[in-house]
Amino acid sequence: MSSFTIMVDTSYDLPQEYIDKNELKVIAIPFHLNGATHDDGRWKDVSDVDFYKALADGGAAGTTLINPETFIQVFTDYAERGEELLLILLSGGLSGTAQNAVIALQDVKETYPDCKIFPIDGFNAAGGTGLVTVLAVNKRTQGFSAEETAKWLEEHKHRCFSLFTVDDLMYLHRGGRLSKLQAVAGSIIGIKPLLNIHPDGTLKLKDKARGRKAALETLVSQMKRSLDPSTKLDTVIISHSDCLKDAEKVAELVRETVEVREIFIVMMGPVIGAHVGPGCIALFFEADMDRPEYEKKFYSK
Repeated sequence: MSSFTIMVDTSYDLPQEYIDKNELKVIAIPFHLNGATHDDGRWKDVSDVDFYKALADGGAAGTTLINPETFIQVFTDYAERGEELLLILLSGGLSGTAQNAVIALQDVKETYPDCKIFPIDGFNAAGGTGLVTVLAVNKRTQGFSAEETAKWLEEHKHRCFSLFTVDDLMYLHRGGRLSKLQAVAGSIIGIKPLLNIHPDGTLKLKDKARGRKAALETLVSQMKRSLDPSTKLDTVIISHSDCLKDAEKVAELVRETVEVREIFIVMMGPVIGAHVGPGCIALFFEADMDRPEYEKKFYSK
């Protein structure tokens, strides 16, 4: 079917049917739950329901980088066969996994200097990693090579927006993604935080809303202000950490706001879920401006 292989790490949020239909390969970022390590992918031996129930009950979760040795083995296999590989990875602002892939590729190129292997820092997470993957699939379908697709993604990935709201910022603090001051400031009773993935690839606390309903509406209003009035979106991804009804509400608001061909509602995987906890809703879409432009226009003060 494909002229090259697209691989994505398990920070992605996409329906399994999409993964299967488009023959995508997956490389697992290990995660930990209550002292046990799981490195066989998403929901293989821990169900999504059990994972989020464990967190709600006070369980401890975390993640580990994919080490360079793992990447070296994968890249060597493709290089030996002379096959092209495009690899889409969790934002380097949130994890060192993408940097490990670059280190591994440098090693492999000493033996296979002409290999066609292209690791991409997606500058995203969850449904954002998924959305970058969808764009890669679309380019492959249009006949782009792996190298052409990688170049196009580097130029366009900052238009893939990631907007989040969470119930409890302390999960992000414990995972090292927010300072304690930010977490405490955002956890005032009745105040719900709004976050995005910054142009540098890190997660930033940007706004707040009074109550969950207002937070969900603000996600969509923030999306709207990044789009031209005539824009029609191809794919929107809504990720949730065990709060399906809220995700469905956001999907309804999106359809009331903009014409969109397809909306994927996906349970957030354990790699990101370990750091945001239950109750996270995240909205991902391709905007009409890039993230630096958005930050300058709305958050320059």
